[in-house]
Amino acid sequence: MDSPFSKLVLHVPGTVLGWFQRAWGHEDPKALLEAEFGGGPYGFDSIFEAIRDHHLPRPETLGQLHELLDEHLWIESDEPLRLDERGLRVRTDDDEADVLYYLLEDEAVAAHPERVAYLLNDVWPLPSDTAAASGQVFTPNVPLRIGGKPGPGPDAVYVVRIGWQHSHLDGTNFDPQPMTVFPGVDLPGITGHLRTLTEPPVWENFNGDLLRALTGPGDDGIGPAIDRYVRLTSYDLVVPGGTAPNHEQILGWMQPDPPAEARVAVDEHLVQAARYIDTFWGHEQLFVFDTRWAASHPDLALSLLRCATHWDPFEPFGDQLPIQGVHGSSRE
Repeated sequence: MDSPFSKLVLHVPGTVLGWFQRAWGHEDPKALLEAEFGGGPYGFDSIFEAIRDHHLPRPETLGQLHELLDEHLWIESDEPLRLDERGLRVRTDDDEADVLYYLLEDEAVAAHPERVAYLLNDVWPLPSDTAAASGQVFTPNVPLRIGGKPGPGPDAVYVVRIGWQHSHLDGTNFDPQPMTVFPGVDLPGITGHLRTLTEPPVWENFNGDLLRALTGPGDDGIGPAIDRYVRLTSYDLVVPGGTAPNHEQILGWMQPDPPAEARVAVDEHLVQAARYIDTFWGHEQLFVFDTRWAASHPDLALSLLRCATHWDPFEPFGDQLPIQGVHGSSRE
């Protein structure tokens, strides 16, 4: 899709149950989906085929709707659909990549902006007009990988990549994975800090290692690294062994100029880039921000970290992610 975020955000009045009840006996479901959902996500129209073919009764409760969708909605995934008072969340596969879609209740959106603010944002770029003072508290509630030896400062830099392809060679793009934090440094100081890190790349910390590889020895600020990122021609950034490429490989994969469809916004405490892949895959996103931006935009920062870490914004994090060397809080 055309959005640099590679997502479509729509608002339809009513509740999730109410929408399905209204649509259940619609004389032209295809036209309804086109008018209200832009055609609908992959596999979503299968429920209307089942209604017609099996004369399914209209659901009167969320429980009944859950049973009907669970049996008749076409989902190509081992993940069961999730339907409760907060809305419907589905992970499926269109044979090329994972696909996510959500029908979220207005009340859940209002009650949990720290979980869904990024999902519902469709305006590029994210706001960066304000930043808190250095040393302000920002406590992420998702697991994070530490990017290396901590710096001396009170802040931290977070690296979030929402890719069209998973960093693991045998994974898919929405498998659970932790993002990276570089503690003790702010965004203006991240380039110099990255050059002090000597640990070898490891597949568990792909996003942090990718940022290190994008950074050149003479860079003054993070701008040149982001320019290299959007100029990369390689579809798959994972090299044999499952690690990020090194700086020499990055230089060898760059095209002279970024595609016209690429987007970059570089500010003092937030950097965001949408790397254009092609007309089929659209964009992948890279966000690098520090505590000062996160403390000033906590709902966006928390929901962005959550969105990149697990496909369900209401997933309760805990021991289910086999992660070692994590940083930050996993409290709900």
